[in-house]
Amino acid sequence: MPDTPSSRLNNRRRSKSSPGSPAGSRTRRPRWVLALRALVWVTSVVVLVGCGVTWFAYRSLTNGLTTSDALDAVKKNAPKHLDSSVNLLLIGLDSRKDMDGNDLPKEFVQDQLHAGSSEIGYYNTNTLILMHIPADGGKVSAFSIPRDDYVETLNGDGSSQGEHKIKEAYANAYTGASERLSKQGIKGPDLEGRSREAGREATLATVQQFTGVPIDHFAEVNLLGFYDIAKVLEPITVCLKHPVKDRYSGADFPAGVQKVDAKQALAFVRQRHGLDNGDLDRTRRQQAFISSITHQLKDEGLFGDLGKLQGLFGVIKKDLVLDSTWQVLDFAQQAPNLTGGNVEFHTLPITGFATRKGESVNLVDAEKIKAIVQQTFGPSPAASDDGDSKADEKAAPATVDVRNGNGTGGLADTALKALTALGYTAGETGNAPAQAHTTVAYGAGAQQAASQIASRLKTGTATASSTVSAGHVRVTLGRDYTPPDNKAPSPAPNDPASAPDSGPAVKAGGVPCVN
Repeated sequence: MPDTPSSRLNNRRRSKSSPGSPAGSRTRRPRWVLALRALVWVTSVVVLVGCGVTWFAYRSLTNGLTTSDALDAVKKNAPKHLDSSVNLLLIGLDSRKDMDGNDLPKEFVQDQLHAGSSEIGYYNTNTLILMHIPADGGKVSAFSIPRDDYVETLNGDGSSQGEHKIKEAYANAYTGASERLSKQGIKGPDLEGRSREAGREATLATVQQFTGVPIDHFAEVNLLGFYDIAKVLEPITVCLKHPVKDRYSGADFPAGVQKVDAKQALAFVRQRHGLDNGDLDRTRRQQAFISSITHQLKDEGLFGDLGKLQGLFGVIKKDLVLDSTWQVLDFAQQAPNLTGGNVEFHTLPITGFATRKGESVNLVDAEKIKAIVQQTFGPSPAASDDGDSKADEKAAPATVDVRNGNGTGGLADTALKALTALGYTAGETGNAPAQAHTTVAYGAGAQQAASQIASRLKTGTATASSTVSAGHVRVTLGRDYTPPDNKAPSPAPNDPASAPDSGPAVKAGGVPCVN
């Protein structure tokens, strides 16, 4: 294992019997005969994925991982599952402290990570990505939750913290628990571990309420953990549309495809100053980085190389926290989609910017967020029976492409999922200029399918178009589009054309070029 700053700081890992472990934490010893296949990266987040190596290899790689029981605390208030799909929350903790609560060396954090003092990051969650692995093993969908979204944050027991940036749910709960436990005489690593457990519970409860879907598993890693693993895997290929230079993050890159080391990788995913869309562009950087790193790991054959895995897992044992229930066989069986390029990342939309409690925040439409996530993550919707004879009509052969002119991020994928569930072939999704009404156009040979779709969407008559490929139907969503649950998204406070842009989806499987 490489000699990194964290390996010198923290060469041990707490188990259930060690005094520094969080209450209820334990080193998990699962029964399923599967090992780990890959690492899915998220800024400061690494998640383990299963594959078919031996039980012995699995235990040799994972024995000593820190686990958390935080999910148990929030299950009673979790939304209900509608199928056997798996929802996974990836948490990147913006903390400049080690797992025992000690400050990381100042010279390392400031000079190498360019990340400032421990007071800056505190215990905020700099990254939250919610991934959905379908029960049928299909395309994996993921939503990044912008860290400054202004929402009601919760404690693990479901009690309200009030309205805050979503990133502060963890920090608020950590602070409250730390003050309470300190009065009881608890100190040192035990105080740190139990206070962090309260932060995890709060983050899980808040994200479940905000998105309206349950969380089955989670992974957490801090700033140093990201650096350590990037150090093992460097150089890493990334791509930028424009050159950037930012003194805050240390980012200094030319445009185009390039290879970066661990220090540069951290700057790449942390930069927000000097970008057109600030944090929203940083979120897309994080998504692109996941795609790049998984593409690299697959190309380098790490997924099937036990020797390479051992070096990698030797590092993450120090920095990674997994939930203690991580033993779902369906997840391991579906996991190859995470490394095979069959993942699409979106960013949850915001409705604008504002100042609340003296801080800049993202305004969000909570009901719209739930509608988008639930429709994307939910089971394939059945055809609606609204009395129209076409509702029961077999889908005519056609490939459907959907363009989003609604102004709400994620709706193109939602609409396409609903239409493919009716029997049409999935085509491409993308964005279109904002428009008031949903339209349906078709190419040669697709008139019957277009007529069916126009009837289902209540858009009026479908029109022929020479710009649509033969056998294709193109649906362009307008502001009047209603998602399949018949719940219309709330209108944005401003013209969609001037509302903040959550950006196009980032598709895994290569090296996406971003701002």
